Amino acid sequence: MRHLFIAIAAALAVSTAAAADPQWTSASPSSQGASAEGLSALDAAVRAGTYQKITSVLIARRGRLIHETYFDDGGADRRRNTRSVTKTVTAMLVGAAIAQGDIANADAPVMPFIGAYGPFDRPDPRKGAITIEDLLTMSSLLECDDENQFSSGHEERMYLIEDWVNFAFGLPIRGFPAWIAKPADQPYGRAFSYCTAGATTLGAVVQSAARQPLPDFARRALFDPLGIERPEWQMSPTGLAQGGGGLGLRSRDLLALGQLLLNGGRWEGRQVLPQAWVGAMTSPHARVDAQRGDYGYLTWLPTYTVAGKPHAAWAMSGSGGNKVVVVPDLDAVVVVTTENFRVRNSHSLTDGLIADHALKALVAGG
Repeated sequence: MRHLFIAIAAALAVSTAAAADPQWTSASPSSQGASAEGLSALDAAVRAGTYQKITSVLIARRGRLIHETYFDDGGADRRRNTRSVTKTVTAMLVGAAIAQGDIANADAPVMPFIGAYGPFDRPDPRKGAITIEDLLTMSSLLECDDENQFSSGHEERMYLIEDWVNFAFGLPIRGFPAWIAKPADQPYGRAFSYCTAGATTLGAVVQSAARQPLPDFARRALFDPLGIERPEWQMSPTGLAQGGGGLGLRSRDLLALGQLLLNGGRWEGRQVLPQAWVGAMTSPHARVDAQRGDYGYLTWLPTYTVAGKPHAAWAMSGSGGNKVVVVPDLDAVVVVTTENFRVRNSHSLTDGLIADHALKALVAGG
């Protein structure tokens, strides 16, 4: 059922929707320093088609759900494929595995965890030196670049192969011609290259380290504490849950994951993830480029400008402009789900919606 919210009934509608879900306590926008009129304008702009096919927008401030609108027929219970938002979930699971002692730390080499997927093509001792942090920061020496259609490691080539982990570590070592700076000459000593195959391999690392299927570990270590139910995993042909994309979650689940980061890994009084790990995830470790700035552990680090003031943020981001954006200085989490998968500049559309409407309403309300 399509949920329609108008300004005069906004607070009541959010309250009614949240009452059946113990994850969230709802509040009126004004009680949390947000502009109800601004949020009503947000909904109107989406319905007018300004941002193409947006399916939901949720906003939490100060830990309270202040805005929840669905623009499709799925409603609150629909599991939405938010694509590479999954990668940030995988980074959380790496932190959980480290916290319980299954992985020593982010400097641990990857190869000991994935030996069962070998032997690998193009053996090279440098592959044995690739660490978990290299994959978390999209900066391993594997020749893998989803933004380059000619890359050997492009994700579309991976999907044609049965064993995705074998594909990843069978890739050649990346070269650095004169016009591409070597890692040592780049910020943070790393050369960023967006690689879904690397995040996929991290899922296999966690599964191997925890000695149980990735969905089971995710349920126990992350989803159950947050009340996230019936996640829909994308599976490889060999039965490996895809840590690089395709995870289906409710929009409220996504909001909870964002709030978990904002809370330093705590949820309802329980330390679900170590605070230090959340700090590492949301700190810069690699430079994407001059336009997109820095990158954490499978987490983007954008800056939004509202009324001339910059607001540093952390973002879980997937194709089509699907985003979970955490803005610490506004004590806010914004979820936008979309179906703009073949729309040009879909990420810019979502970022415009967030800056020009969601964050503007938070700033305008004081």
